[in-house]
Amino acid sequence: MGKDAYSKSLKGLREVKGVEIGAHTSVEELVAGLRGCAFGAGRLAKAVDIYEEMLNEETTKFLGVAGALVPAGMRSILAEMVRERYVDVVVTTGANLVHDIIEALGEHHYMSSGVDDANAVRSGDDSWLREQGIDRIYDVVVHDEAFARLEDFLRGVFEQLDRKRYSIRELLTAIGENLSDRNSILRSAVDSDVPVFCPAIADSMIGLHAWIYKQTGSLAVDAFDDTKELIDLFCEAKRTGAIILGGGVPKNFIFQSALIAPRAEGKEGLDYAIQITTKTPEDGSLSGATLEEAKSWGKIGGKAKAVTLYCDATIALPILVAAVRERIERKN
Repeated sequence: MGKDAYSKSLKGLREVKGVEIGAHTSVEELVAGLRGCAFGAGRLAKAVDIYEEMLNEETTKFLGVAGALVPAGMRSILAEMVRERYVDVVVTTGANLVHDIIEALGEHHYMSSGVDDANAVRSGDDSWLREQGIDRIYDVVVHDEAFARLEDFLRGVFEQLDRKRYSIRELLTAIGENLSDRNSILRSAVDSDVPVFCPAIADSMIGLHAWIYKQTGSLAVDAFDDTKELIDLFCEAKRTGAIILGGGVPKNFIFQSALIAPRAEGKEGLDYAIQITTKTPEDGSLSGATLEEAKSWGKIGGKAKAVTLYCDATIALPILVAAVRERIERKN
C-alpha cells in the first residue's frame, strides 16, 4: 500500500493518545485526559461528557440504582446527587432503601474481610456469622439488631398513615418524612422534592414488613399507580436522560416508561443514556442488554447520546460524579 493510500485509509480516524498524570492532576483533568484513550477509559470520559451535557441542558434526569450499592458505601454520593438535583427521579431496588433506612436509624454496615479475631467478624465463616446474628453482603456485614430497629421504625410509620390508598412512591415519601438523617437518600428526596420509585418493593424487608403489618392493621398500596406518575414525568420533560447503575428492575421500569411516554409527544425514547454495568450481552439478560439494543425498541432515541461503561459502579460512579461536579463548578 502506497503512502497516499495508507493516509487515505486512516482519514477521519482519531489517534489513540496516552493520558498524562501530573503531580496535581485533578479528577476532572484525569477524566479529560482519558478522552484520547480506548476501552473503558475512553467510555468513562464519554460518560462524563454526556452527563455534563445532561446537567447543562434542560433535561429530566432519571437514576436507576440496582443491587445493593448502599451497603457498599455509595449512600452519601447518591443522597448528594438527589440533594443537589444532579438527578430528578430515582428508581431503585428495595435493598438500597432498606439499608438507607438502617443507616438513618443510627445502625451501620461493617467490612468483613481480613478480620479473624474470635470476638469479631471472621471472614469466610458464614455459619459462625449466623450464630452471631450477623448477615453478610459480599464483603460487608450488618447485625440482626439493625433489622429489628428497621421493623420497629416501619411499624411506627405504617401506624401513622392515613387510611387511604398509597402508591409505592407515596409510601416511600411518608417513610422519608420520618427520617432526619441528612445523608439519607429518602430524606434527601423529600427535602429536594425528588420522587423515589421502587417497583419491586415487595422483594425487600420494606415489603415483607408491610405484609406482616397488613395481617393485623390497615395498609393499602397500589403497585400500579407509580407507572402513570413515571410516564407523566417523561411526557412533561423537554429532554430526558438516564443513568443506570447495574440494570434489573430499575433499568426496565425507566426504559419501559420511555418506550410508552414519547409516543404521546411525538418523540422517540431517551435523549441521553449512561449505563454502568459488569454484565455483558451474551446471556441475553436485560442487565447485559446494550443501549444500542434499546434503540430497536424505541426506548432510546436513534440519535441519542449514549454509552455503556463496563465497570463496577462503586468504582465508576464516584469518578463520574466528582469529575462532572468539578467541571461544572470550574465553569461557574
